[in-house]
Amino acid sequence: MEIGNLGVTAARGFQAAGGSAGIKKNNTKDMALIYSTVPCVAAGTFTRNLVKAAPVKWDQHIVYDCPTAQAVVVNSGVANAATGRQGYENCEETAKEAAAVLQIPADSVLVASTGVIGQQIPTDKIKAGIHMLAPMLSDSKEAADIAAAAIMTTDTRSKQASVSIELGGKTVNIGGMCKGAGMIHPNMCTMLSFVTTDAAISKEMLQKALSGVVDDSYNMISVDGDTSTNDTCLVMANGLAGNPEITEENEDYRLFAEALFEVNRALAKMIAADGEGASRLFEVKVIHAASKEQAVTLSKAVVTSTLTKAAIFGRDANWGRILCAMGYSGAEFDPEKVDLFFKSAAGELQIVENGIAADYSEEEATRILSENAVTALVDIKMGEAEATAWGCDLTYDYVTINADYRS
Repeated sequence: MEIGNLGVTAARGFQAAGGSAGIKKNNTKDMALIYSTVPCVAAGTFTRNLVKAAPVKWDQHIVYDCPTAQAVVVNSGVANAATGRQGYENCEETAKEAAAVLQIPADSVLVASTGVIGQQIPTDKIKAGIHMLAPMLSDSKEAADIAAAAIMTTDTRSKQASVSIELGGKTVNIGGMCKGAGMIHPNMCTMLSFVTTDAAISKEMLQKALSGVVDDSYNMISVDGDTSTNDTCLVMANGLAGNPEITEENEDYRLFAEALFEVNRALAKMIAADGEGASRLFEVKVIHAASKEQAVTLSKAVVTSTLTKAAIFGRDANWGRILCAMGYSGAEFDPEKVDLFFKSAAGELQIVENGIAADYSEEEATRILSENAVTALVDIKMGEAEATAWGCDLTYDYVTINADYRS
């Protein structure tokens, strides 16, 4: 499957808009709207952080208890987290305003927020923003681009992906956008991710497909080890592709789930690569594990290791930090059987053989670690399972960004 970047307007019937509602400083873009011309079935995965933002609770209600969804209102700048009953009522008020403007039911409006925790969202600005954005809704690529830019916080670039597949003789499109750069250590999904598709699929099968792909995509990334209060991944399917409706786990379902995974994996990797202050994407692949669980545990331990992330920033092949992280991960393995390789566009180099240093050139290792994307390949020689995690290096800028976040 070839991944494109058409975003949330890639699928038939979906429109988007973005602009400035005056929530952020300096009049930068801070609000987006996604809309389907027909009702959709919706699926979602949400943070497991016990401190859940009000929009997470609202969206859980819409996804789990309501039959359809048709719009998403997103703001950046204020997270609407740790805001009590008032925060939830603000979500409801936002949904009602969007429903009135778009002439759809209020219980088909999803909402999402990202930004500073502990502040109430300015509902007057959100409402005005809905009125501003509704006439701007468009199915163009430009509209998708603007919407993707409007949901960013400390992101340095917008993040979009799309793919097309054939189901039942019909072309089915899946497109998505996401945001995330800091407070990234997902547990069920990522900071904010919105995926649209024109596939005809039942609500049950859509939720099953989404729940099945997040573990190997968003749940395998980490920037700083902090699981957000607002983590939300939403998928809406409007059926306009006209394919035979997917109601069971048949071949069409498997192909759809694979395509959904590819879109979400692409978005997840974009988040990891754009980690706050990051200068390179850091990928950790554990192979020949005894089980998938073991491979996941080991790869995530390495990709989240502060010392390893700092070494990647310094282009230092300090492989002892990788073995150390594996050792405290809780997964059982034989340290004296581990092989470790560093890979990038500049080449591949074995660093460790059977748990001890291989005969390698430090200069060559530094050259490989100087690329924008670097992979640590870890072979533990125990079985056939594998897993890949994605993160980024740890730079001086990460501290600078987060020390000044509210000021």
